[in-house]
Amino acid sequence: MPRRHMHMAGADGAVLRAALGDLRIRLGVPAAFPAEVLAEAGRAAAAPRMPSEDMTGLPFFTVDPPSSVDLDQALHLVKRSTGGYRVHYAIADVAAFVDPGGALDAEAHRRVTTLYFPDGKVPLHPPVLSEGAASLLPERTRPALVWRLDLDAEGRVETTDVRRALVRSRARLDYAGVQKAVDTGTAEPSVALLKEIGILREALEAERGGISLNVPEQEVVARDGSYSLAYRVPLPADGWNAQISLMTGMAAADLMLAAGTGILRTLPAAPDGAVGRLRRAAKALRIEWPHHVPYAALVRSLDPRVPAHAAFLQECTTLLRGAGYTAFTGGRTPDPALHAAVAAPYAHCTAPLRRLVDRYAGELCLAAVAGAEPPAWAAEALEALPQEMAQGSRLANAVERECVDLVEAALLKDRVGETFEATVIDVKEHEPLVGTVHLEDPAVVGRVESGHAGLPLGDRIRVRLTHADPGTAKVLFAPV
Repeated sequence: MPRRHMHMAGADGAVLRAALGDLRIRLGVPAAFPAEVLAEAGRAAAAPRMPSEDMTGLPFFTVDPPSSVDLDQALHLVKRSTGGYRVHYAIADVAAFVDPGGALDAEAHRRVTTLYFPDGKVPLHPPVLSEGAASLLPERTRPALVWRLDLDAEGRVETTDVRRALVRSRARLDYAGVQKAVDTGTAEPSVALLKEIGILREALEAERGGISLNVPEQEVVARDGSYSLAYRVPLPADGWNAQISLMTGMAAADLMLAAGTGILRTLPAAPDGAVGRLRRAAKALRIEWPHHVPYAALVRSLDPRVPAHAAFLQECTTLLRGAGYTAFTGGRTPDPALHAAVAAPYAHCTAPLRRLVDRYAGELCLAAVAGAEPPAWAAEALEALPQEMAQGSRLANAVERECVDLVEAALLKDRVGETFEATVIDVKEHEPLVGTVHLEDPAVVGRVESGHAGLPLGDRIRVRLTHADPGTAKVLFAPV
Protein backbone atom coordinates (compact mmCIF):
# COMPACT_ATOMS: atom_id res chain seq x y z
CA MET A 1 0.00 0.00 0.00
CA PRO A 2 1.15 3.58 0.49
CA ARG A 3 4.86 3.93 1.04
CA ARG A 4 5.49 6.92 3.18
CA HIS A 5 7.62 7.87 6.18
CA MET A 6 7.48 5.26 8.90
CA HIS A 7 8.38 5.41 12.55
CA MET A 8 9.03 2.71 15.11
CA ALA A 9 6.63 3.11 18.03
CA GLY A 10 8.20 1.17 20.88
CA ALA A 11 9.08 -1.72 18.58
CA ASP A 12 12.28 -3.74 18.89
CA GLY A 13 13.98 -6.50 16.95
CA ALA A 14 17.66 -7.35 16.61
CA VAL A 15 17.28 -8.71 13.07
CA LEU A 16 15.46 -5.63 11.87
CA ARG A 17 17.88 -3.19 13.47
CA ALA A 18 20.90 -5.02 12.07
CA ALA A 19 19.36 -4.97 8.61
CA LEU A 20 18.63 -1.26 8.91
CA GLY A 21 22.26 -0.68 9.84
CA ASP A 22 23.38 -2.61 6.77
CA LEU A 23 20.96 -0.56 4.65
CA ARG A 24 22.51 2.69 5.87
CA ILE A 25 25.94 1.48 4.81
CA ARG A 26 24.77 0.15 1.43
CA LEU A 27 23.00 3.39 0.51
CA GLY A 28 25.90 5.56 1.66
CA VAL A 29 23.80 7.36 4.26
CA PRO A 30 25.78 10.02 6.15
CA ALA A 31 26.97 8.83 9.54
CA ALA A 32 27.83 11.00 12.54
CA PHE A 33 28.50 14.69 12.03
CA PRO A 34 32.21 15.60 11.79
CA ALA A 35 33.73 17.18 14.90
CA GLU A 36 34.22 20.58 13.25
CA VAL A 37 30.54 20.65 12.22
CA LEU A 38 29.39 19.84 15.75
CA ALA A 39 31.71 22.49 17.18
CA GLU A 40 30.41 25.13 14.78
CA ALA A 41 26.80 24.13 15.51
CA GLY A 42 27.45 24.41 19.25
CA ARG A 43 28.82 27.92 18.87
CA ALA A 44 25.90 28.93 16.65
CA ALA A 45 23.37 27.53 19.11
CA ALA A 46 24.92 29.63 21.87
CA ALA A 47 25.05 32.87 19.84
CA PRO A 48 22.65 32.99 16.86
CA ARG A 49 22.04 36.14 14.86
CA MET A 50 18.89 37.47 16.55
CA PRO A 51 16.50 39.85 14.75
CA SER A 52 15.53 43.20 16.21
CA GLU A 53 11.77 42.86 15.68
CA ASP A 54 9.90 41.18 18.53
CA MET A 55 6.73 39.13 17.87
CA THR A 56 6.88 37.06 21.02
CA GLY A 57 3.56 38.59 22.08
CA LEU A 58 1.73 36.54 19.44
CA PRO A 59 0.59 33.18 20.90
CA PHE A 60 1.92 30.86 18.22
CA PHE A 61 1.28 27.11 18.32
CA THR A 62 2.82 24.17 16.45
CA VAL A 63 1.11 21.09 14.98
CA ASP A 64 3.32 18.04 14.41
CA PRO A 65 3.43 14.29 15.09
CA PRO A 66 3.72 13.66 18.86
CA SER A 67 7.34 12.50 18.70
CA SER A 68 8.61 15.43 16.60
CA VAL A 69 11.08 17.85 18.15
CA ASP A 70 12.46 19.43 14.94
CA LEU A 71 9.66 21.97 14.69
CA ASP A 72 9.91 24.12 11.56
CA GLN A 73 6.55 25.93 11.66
CA ALA A 74 4.33 27.73 14.15
CA LEU A 75 0.91 29.29 13.54
CA HIS A 76 -1.19 32.17 14.78
CA LEU A 77 -4.60 32.67 13.14
CA VAL A 78 -7.14 35.45 13.71
CA LYS A 79 -10.17 36.97 12.03
CA ARG A 80 -9.62 40.48 10.71
CA SER A 81 -11.92 43.22 11.92
CA THR A 82 -12.47 44.27 8.30
CA GLY A 83 -13.39 40.73 7.25
CA GLY A 84 -11.33 37.75 6.22
CA TYR A 85 -8.37 36.33 8.11
CA ARG A 86 -4.76 37.05 9.08
CA VAL A 87 -2.32 34.16 9.15
CA HIS A 88 1.02 34.53 10.90
CA TYR A 89 3.23 31.60 9.96
CA ALA A 90 6.62 31.45 11.67
CA ILE A 91 9.33 29.38 9.98
CA ALA A 92 12.54 28.43 11.77
CA ASP A 93 15.34 30.80 10.70
CA VAL A 94 18.17 28.37 9.99
CA ALA A 95 20.20 31.13 8.34
CA ALA A 96 20.49 32.74 11.77
CA PHE A 97 22.72 29.83 12.77
CA VAL A 98 24.56 28.83 9.58
CA ASP A 99 27.54 30.80 8.27
CA PRO A 100 27.66 30.63 4.44
CA GLY A 101 30.73 28.70 3.36
CA GLY A 102 31.37 27.29 6.84
CA ALA A 103 31.64 23.65 7.91
CA LEU A 104 27.97 23.52 8.94
CA ASP A 105 26.86 24.90 5.58
CA ALA A 106 29.04 22.46 3.66
CA GLU A 107 27.68 19.51 5.64
CA ALA A 108 24.09 20.61 4.95
CA HIS A 109 24.89 20.65 1.22
CA ARG A 110 26.32 17.15 1.54
CA ARG A 111 23.22 15.82 3.33
CA VAL A 112 20.56 17.88 1.51
CA THR A 113 17.60 16.48 3.46
CA THR A 114 16.70 14.67 6.66
CA LEU A 115 16.37 10.91 6.09
CA TYR A 116 13.75 8.90 7.98
CA PHE A 117 14.26 5.31 9.10
CA PRO A 118 11.88 3.22 11.24
CA ASP A 119 14.38 3.29 14.10
CA GLY A 120 15.37 6.95 13.87
CA LYS A 121 16.34 9.72 11.51
CA VAL A 122 19.52 11.05 9.95
CA PRO A 123 19.12 14.82 10.36
CA LEU A 124 20.12 17.56 7.96
CA HIS A 125 21.53 19.66 10.82
CA PRO A 126 23.07 18.61 14.15
CA PRO A 127 20.41 17.99 16.83
CA VAL A 128 21.76 20.86 18.95
CA LEU A 129 20.18 23.05 16.25
CA SER A 130 17.42 21.00 14.62
CA GLU A 131 16.02 19.70 17.90
CA GLY A 132 17.23 22.54 20.09
CA ALA A 133 18.27 26.11 19.44
CA ALA A 134 16.62 26.49 16.01
CA SER A 135 13.49 24.42 16.67
CA LEU A 136 10.29 26.32 17.47
CA LEU A 137 9.81 24.50 20.76
CA PRO A 138 7.19 25.76 23.21
CA GLU A 139 8.11 28.50 25.66
CA ARG A 140 11.43 29.18 23.91
CA THR A 141 12.28 32.47 22.21
CA ARG A 142 13.51 31.74 18.70
CA PRO A 143 14.55 33.66 15.56
CA ALA A 144 12.11 33.04 12.72
CA LEU A 145 10.97 34.16 9.31
CA VAL A 146 7.43 35.30 10.00
CA TRP A 147 5.00 35.29 7.10
CA ARG A 148 1.91 37.46 7.36
CA LEU A 149 -0.77 36.49 4.89
CA ASP A 150 -3.99 38.50 4.85
CA LEU A 151 -6.88 36.55 3.35
CA ASP A 152 -10.31 37.61 2.19
CA ALA A 153 -13.52 35.94 3.39
CA GLU A 154 -13.07 33.15 0.81
CA GLY A 155 -9.51 32.41 1.91
CA ARG A 156 -7.76 34.08 -1.05
CA VAL A 157 -4.44 35.78 -0.30
CA GLU A 158 -4.74 39.56 -0.55
CA THR A 159 -1.36 40.70 0.79
CA THR A 160 1.89 38.95 1.66
CA ASP A 161 4.72 39.99 3.94
CA VAL A 162 7.69 38.13 5.39
CA ARG A 163 10.28 39.43 7.83
CA ARG A 164 12.69 38.27 10.49
CA ALA A 165 11.38 38.42 14.06
CA LEU A 166 11.62 36.79 17.44
CA VAL A 167 8.76 34.38 18.20
CA ARG A 168 7.70 32.25 21.12
CA SER A 169 5.41 29.26 20.67
CA ARG A 170 2.88 28.74 23.45
CA ALA A 171 1.66 25.23 22.69
CA ARG A 172 2.98 22.08 21.02
CA LEU A 173 -0.02 20.28 19.53
CA ASP A 174 -0.41 17.10 17.50
CA TYR A 175 -2.89 16.23 14.74
CA ALA A 176 -5.06 13.91 16.83
CA GLY A 177 -5.30 16.48 19.64
CA VAL A 178 -6.22 19.27 17.24
CA GLN A 179 -8.83 17.07 15.57
CA LYS A 180 -10.39 16.13 18.89
CA ALA A 181 -10.42 19.72 20.17
CA VAL A 182 -12.03 20.99 16.97
CA ASP A 183 -14.59 18.18 16.85
CA THR A 184 -15.61 18.67 20.49
CA GLY A 185 -15.69 22.46 20.29
CA THR A 186 -12.97 22.86 22.93
CA ALA A 187 -10.26 24.29 20.63
CA GLU A 188 -8.79 27.70 21.35
CA PRO A 189 -10.04 30.32 18.83
CA SER A 190 -6.77 30.37 16.86
CA VAL A 191 -6.73 26.58 16.65
CA ALA A 192 -10.41 26.43 15.68
CA LEU A 193 -9.66 28.78 12.76
CA LEU A 194 -7.29 26.16 11.34
CA LYS A 195 -10.34 24.17 10.26
CA GLU A 196 -12.18 27.21 8.94
CA ILE A 197 -9.25 28.46 6.87
CA GLY A 198 -8.20 24.95 5.87
CA ILE A 199 -11.61 24.17 4.41
CA LEU A 200 -11.63 27.44 2.49
CA ARG A 201 -8.21 26.71 1.06
CA GLU A 202 -9.28 23.18 0.11
CA ALA A 203 -12.20 24.69 -1.82
CA LEU A 204 -9.82 27.03 -3.63
CA GLU A 205 -7.56 24.07 -4.41
CA ALA A 206 -10.52 22.31 -6.01
CA GLU A 207 -11.41 25.47 -7.93
CA ARG A 208 -7.99 25.78 -9.53
CA GLY A 209 -7.78 22.04 -10.27
CA GLY A 210 -5.17 21.15 -7.65
CA ILE A 211 -5.13 17.94 -5.69
CA SER A 212 -3.80 16.68 -2.35
CA LEU A 213 -3.56 12.89 -2.09
CA ASN A 214 -4.83 11.50 1.21
CA VAL A 215 -2.69 8.38 1.01
CA PRO A 216 -2.67 6.25 4.18
CA GLU A 217 0.70 6.06 5.91
CA GLN A 218 2.40 2.78 6.68
CA GLU A 219 4.03 2.65 10.10
CA VAL A 220 5.77 0.21 12.41
CA VAL A 221 3.99 -0.33 15.72
CA ALA A 222 4.52 -2.40 18.85
CA ARG A 223 2.26 -5.42 19.24
CA ASP A 224 2.36 -8.20 21.84
CA GLY A 225 5.98 -7.56 22.69
CA SER A 226 7.02 -7.65 19.06
CA TYR A 227 6.45 -5.33 16.12
CA SER A 228 4.03 -5.11 13.25
CA LEU A 229 2.84 -2.84 10.45
CA ALA A 230 -0.31 -0.75 10.38
CA TYR A 231 -1.92 1.89 8.19
CA ARG A 232 -2.70 5.40 9.41
CA VAL A 233 -5.29 7.35 7.48
CA PRO A 234 -4.54 11.10 7.62
CA LEU A 235 -7.00 13.13 9.67
CA PRO A 236 -8.78 16.22 8.33
CA ALA A 237 -6.50 18.25 10.62
CA ASP A 238 -3.49 16.95 8.64
CA GLY A 239 -5.04 18.43 5.52
CA TRP A 240 -5.94 21.78 7.12
CA ASN A 241 -2.39 22.20 8.38
CA ALA A 242 -0.95 21.21 4.99
CA GLN A 243 -3.08 23.88 3.30
CA ILE A 244 -1.33 26.61 5.32
CA SER A 245 2.04 25.33 4.15
CA LEU A 246 0.83 25.05 0.54
CA MET A 247 -0.57 28.58 0.68
CA THR A 248 2.77 29.91 1.96
CA GLY A 249 4.68 28.02 -0.71
CA MET A 250 2.45 29.54 -3.41
CA ALA A 251 2.93 33.01 -1.93
CA ALA A 252 6.70 32.45 -1.89
CA ALA A 253 6.66 31.44 -5.55
CA ASP A 254 4.71 34.58 -6.45
CA LEU A 255 7.21 36.78 -4.61
CA MET A 256 10.21 35.20 -6.30
CA LEU A 257 8.59 35.31 -9.74
CA ALA A 258 7.81 39.00 -9.30
CA ALA A 259 11.40 39.68 -8.19
CA GLY A 260 12.88 37.71 -11.09
CA THR A 261 15.11 35.48 -8.93
CA GLY A 262 14.14 32.29 -7.16
CA ILE A 263 13.77 28.54 -7.08
CA LEU A 264 10.45 26.74 -7.61
CA ARG A 265 9.23 23.24 -6.87
CA THR A 266 7.85 22.06 -10.21
CA LEU A 267 5.94 19.08 -11.58
CA PRO A 268 5.04 18.55 -15.24
CA ALA A 269 1.51 17.61 -16.25
CA ALA A 270 0.92 13.87 -16.41
CA PRO A 271 1.13 12.35 -19.88
CA ASP A 272 -2.14 11.17 -21.41
CA GLY A 273 -1.11 7.55 -21.10
CA ALA A 274 -0.73 7.84 -17.32
CA VAL A 275 -4.27 9.11 -16.87
CA GLY A 276 -5.56 6.40 -19.17
CA ARG A 277 -3.83 3.79 -17.03
CA LEU A 278 -5.52 5.24 -13.95
CA ARG A 279 -8.90 4.96 -15.66
CA ARG A 280 -8.25 1.26 -16.27
CA ALA A 281 -7.22 0.83 -12.63
CA ALA A 282 -10.39 2.60 -11.45
CA LYS A 283 -12.52 0.27 -13.56
CA ALA A 284 -10.74 -2.80 -12.20
CA LEU A 285 -11.18 -1.54 -8.64
CA ARG A 286 -14.88 -0.90 -9.34
CA ILE A 287 -14.56 2.84 -8.78
CA GLU A 288 -17.01 4.81 -10.89
CA TRP A 289 -15.25 7.49 -12.93
CA PRO A 290 -17.61 9.17 -15.41
CA HIS A 291 -15.80 10.71 -18.37
CA HIS A 292 -17.06 14.20 -17.53
CA VAL A 293 -15.52 14.05 -14.02
CA PRO A 294 -11.97 15.46 -13.81
CA TYR A 295 -9.25 13.40 -12.17
CA ALA A 296 -8.90 15.86 -9.28
CA ALA A 297 -12.64 15.77 -8.55
CA LEU A 298 -12.62 11.97 -8.46
CA VAL A 299 -9.71 11.86 -6.02
CA ARG A 300 -11.46 14.27 -3.66
CA SER A 301 -14.49 11.98 -3.58
CA LEU A 302 -12.55 8.94 -2.37
CA ASP A 303 -12.33 7.62 1.18
CA PRO A 304 -8.84 6.31 2.02
CA ARG A 305 -10.38 4.05 4.68
CA VAL A 306 -11.95 1.95 1.89
CA PRO A 307 -9.34 -0.58 0.65
CA ALA A 308 -10.18 -0.14 -3.05
CA HIS A 309 -10.03 3.64 -2.69
CA ALA A 310 -6.73 3.45 -0.81
CA ALA A 311 -5.30 1.22 -3.54
CA PHE A 312 -6.39 3.69 -6.23
CA LEU A 313 -4.93 6.63 -4.29
CA GLN A 314 -1.63 4.79 -4.16
CA GLU A 315 -1.78 4.34 -7.93
CA CYS A 316 -2.35 8.10 -8.22
CA THR A 317 1.06 8.77 -6.73
CA THR A 318 2.55 7.72 -10.08
CA LEU A 319 1.36 11.07 -11.45
CA LEU A 320 3.70 12.83 -9.02
CA ARG A 321 6.80 11.38 -10.65
CA GLY A 322 9.02 13.90 -12.33
CA ALA A 323 8.89 16.56 -9.63
CA GLY A 324 11.98 18.72 -9.45
CA TYR A 325 13.31 22.22 -8.86
CA THR A 326 13.64 25.09 -11.32
CA ALA A 327 16.00 27.97 -10.48
CA PHE A 328 15.92 31.29 -12.31
CA THR A 329 17.72 34.63 -12.20
CA GLY A 330 17.86 37.87 -14.14
CA GLY A 331 14.13 38.22 -14.48
CA ARG A 332 13.83 35.37 -16.97
CA THR A 333 10.69 33.24 -17.04
CA PRO A 334 11.39 29.83 -15.50
CA ASP A 335 10.53 26.74 -17.51
CA PRO A 336 8.83 24.76 -16.16
CA ALA A 337 7.14 27.11 -13.70
CA LEU A 338 4.06 25.21 -12.52
CA HIS A 339 3.50 22.38 -10.09
CA ALA A 340 0.80 20.26 -11.73
CA ALA A 341 -0.58 18.85 -8.47
CA VAL A 342 -0.74 22.29 -6.82
CA ALA A 343 -2.03 23.76 -10.12
CA ALA A 344 -0.01 26.94 -9.49
CA PRO A 345 3.59 28.11 -9.10
CA TYR A 346 4.88 26.73 -5.81
CA ALA A 347 8.08 26.76 -3.73
CA HIS A 348 9.47 24.78 -0.83
CA CYS A 349 10.10 27.27 1.97
CA THR A 350 8.45 25.95 5.15
CA ALA A 351 10.79 23.14 6.31
CA PRO A 352 14.34 24.55 6.52
CA LEU A 353 15.33 22.32 9.44
CA ARG A 354 14.74 19.26 7.26
CA ARG A 355 15.31 20.41 3.67
CA LEU A 356 18.24 22.43 2.28
CA VAL A 357 16.44 24.44 -0.42
CA ASP A 358 14.00 26.05 2.04
CA ARG A 359 16.74 28.14 3.66
CA TYR A 360 17.54 29.68 0.28
CA ALA A 361 13.93 30.23 -0.74
CA GLY A 362 13.25 32.03 2.53
CA GLU A 363 16.20 34.35 1.99
CA LEU A 364 15.11 35.16 -1.56
CA CYS A 365 11.59 35.96 -0.36
CA LEU A 366 12.91 38.31 2.33
CA ALA A 367 14.87 40.18 -0.34
CA ALA A 368 11.86 40.29 -2.65
CA VAL A 369 9.63 41.86 0.00
CA ALA A 370 12.33 44.38 0.89
CA GLY A 371 12.90 45.26 -2.77
CA ALA A 372 16.57 44.41 -2.33
CA GLU A 373 19.06 42.19 -4.07
CA PRO A 374 19.32 38.76 -2.43
CA PRO A 375 22.50 38.02 -0.49
CA ALA A 376 25.34 36.85 -2.71
CA TRP A 377 25.56 33.49 -0.89
CA ALA A 378 21.92 32.75 -1.72
CA ALA A 379 22.02 33.90 -5.34
CA GLU A 380 25.28 32.09 -6.07
CA ALA A 381 23.90 28.77 -4.84
CA LEU A 382 20.90 28.76 -7.19
CA GLU A 383 22.60 27.20 -10.20
CA ALA A 384 23.66 24.08 -8.29
CA LEU A 385 20.64 23.70 -5.99
CA PRO A 386 18.29 21.83 -8.37
CA GLN A 387 20.84 19.08 -8.96
CA GLU A 388 21.76 18.90 -5.27
CA MET A 389 18.10 18.57 -4.33
CA ALA A 390 17.53 15.93 -7.01
CA GLN A 391 20.36 13.80 -5.63
CA GLY A 392 19.12 14.21 -2.07
CA SER A 393 15.56 13.35 -3.09
CA ARG A 394 16.70 10.18 -4.85
CA LEU A 395 18.45 9.02 -1.70
CA ALA A 396 15.44 9.88 0.48
CA ASN A 397 13.13 7.97 -1.85
CA ALA A 398 15.46 4.96 -1.86
CA VAL A 399 15.59 5.00 1.95
CA GLU A 400 11.81 5.16 2.21
CA ARG A 401 11.20 2.42 -0.36
CA GLU A 402 13.81 0.01 0.93
CA CYS A 403 12.92 0.54 4.59
CA VAL A 404 9.35 -0.57 3.89
CA ASP A 405 10.56 -3.60 1.96
CA LEU A 406 12.97 -4.49 4.72
CA VAL A 407 10.43 -4.17 7.54
CA GLU A 408 7.90 -6.25 5.62
CA ALA A 409 10.46 -8.99 5.04
CA ALA A 410 11.55 -8.96 8.68
CA LEU A 411 7.96 -9.25 9.90
CA LEU A 412 7.14 -12.14 7.58
CA LYS A 413 10.39 -14.12 7.62
CA ASP A 414 8.91 -16.83 9.90
CA ARG A 415 5.59 -17.06 8.03
CA VAL A 416 6.71 -18.45 4.66
CA GLY A 417 4.08 -20.91 3.47
CA GLU A 418 1.15 -19.19 5.19
CA THR A 419 -1.82 -17.88 3.23
CA PHE A 420 -3.36 -14.41 3.45
CA GLU A 421 -6.38 -12.51 2.16
CA ALA A 422 -5.20 -9.85 -0.28
CA THR A 423 -6.35 -7.37 -2.92
CA VAL A 424 -4.62 -7.12 -6.28
CA ILE A 425 -3.79 -3.42 -6.58
CA ASP A 426 -1.50 -3.46 -9.61
CA VAL A 427 -0.80 -5.67 -12.62
CA LYS A 428 2.11 -5.02 -14.96
CA GLU A 429 0.74 -4.01 -18.35
CA HIS A 430 3.20 -6.14 -20.32
CA GLU A 431 3.47 -8.93 -17.72
CA PRO A 432 -0.08 -9.92 -16.72
CA LEU A 433 1.27 -12.71 -14.50
CA VAL A 434 3.14 -10.23 -12.28
CA GLY A 435 1.60 -7.63 -10.00
CA THR A 436 1.24 -6.23 -6.50
CA VAL A 437 -1.06 -7.29 -3.67
CA HIS A 438 -2.20 -5.41 -0.59
CA LEU A 439 -2.64 -7.40 2.61
CA GLU A 440 -4.92 -5.83 5.20
CA ASP A 441 -3.41 -7.74 8.14
CA PRO A 442 -0.50 -7.49 8.41
CA ALA A 443 -0.34 -4.16 6.58
CA VAL A 444 1.97 -5.38 3.84
CA VAL A 445 2.28 -4.71 0.12
CA GLY A 446 4.24 -7.20 -1.92
CA ARG A 447 5.00 -8.58 -5.33
CA VAL A 448 2.83 -11.45 -6.54
CA GLU A 449 3.71 -13.82 -9.38
CA SER A 450 1.18 -16.14 -10.98
CA GLY A 451 2.45 -19.16 -12.85
CA HIS A 452 -0.59 -19.90 -14.94
CA ALA A 453 -3.25 -17.16 -15.23
CA GLY A 454 -3.47 -13.40 -15.37
CA LEU A 455 -4.01 -11.53 -12.11
CA PRO A 456 -7.47 -10.01 -11.53
CA LEU A 457 -6.81 -6.34 -10.80
CA GLY A 458 -9.04 -5.10 -8.00
CA ASP A 459 -10.14 -8.57 -6.87
CA ARG A 460 -9.68 -10.11 -3.46
CA ILE A 461 -7.69 -13.32 -3.68
CA ARG A 462 -5.85 -15.68 -1.35
CA VAL A 463 -2.10 -15.68 -1.66
CA ARG A 464 0.66 -17.80 -0.20
CA LEU A 465 3.88 -16.22 1.06
CA THR A 466 6.70 -17.90 -0.89
CA HIS A 467 9.66 -15.73 0.07
CA ALA A 468 10.55 -13.29 2.85
CA ASP A 469 14.21 -12.45 3.37
CA PRO A 470 15.30 -9.39 5.39
CA GLY A 471 18.77 -9.81 3.89
CA THR A 472 17.46 -9.00 0.43
CA ALA A 473 14.48 -6.96 1.66
CA LYS A 474 12.18 -8.92 -0.61
CA VAL A 475 8.71 -10.38 -0.09
CA LEU A 476 7.04 -12.56 -2.73
CA PHE A 477 3.56 -14.07 -2.93
CA ALA A 478 1.79 -16.50 -5.24
CA PRO A 479 -1.96 -16.96 -5.78
CA VAL A 480 -3.43 -19.98 -4.02
